[in-house]
Amino acid sequence: MAFKITEECISCGACEPECPNAAISEGETIYVIDPTKCTECVGSFSTKQCAEICPVDSCVPDEAYPETHDALLEKWRGLHPGEEPKVK
Repeated sequence: MAFKITEECISCGACEPECPNAAISEGETIYVIDPTKCTECVGSFSTKQCAEICPVDSCVPDEAYPETHDALLEKWRGLHPGEEPKVK
């Protein structure tokens, strides 16, 4: 499932450059994650980079977007055509 950023976000911006899919952007008051681009870092990393770097633990799974590992990998392939996944 995609991740989301909760209201606890302090808008430090640490997560944005860590996202391999450019799914994180600055919102009006906090950073936001585009669920159509979030693959939980499947295809790129073995850990969720936004959650790893967030100093206040505001990057959490978004229950509104349940997806299997295979679905996340297919989404990654769509975002990175012609590339091979670094991590499956």
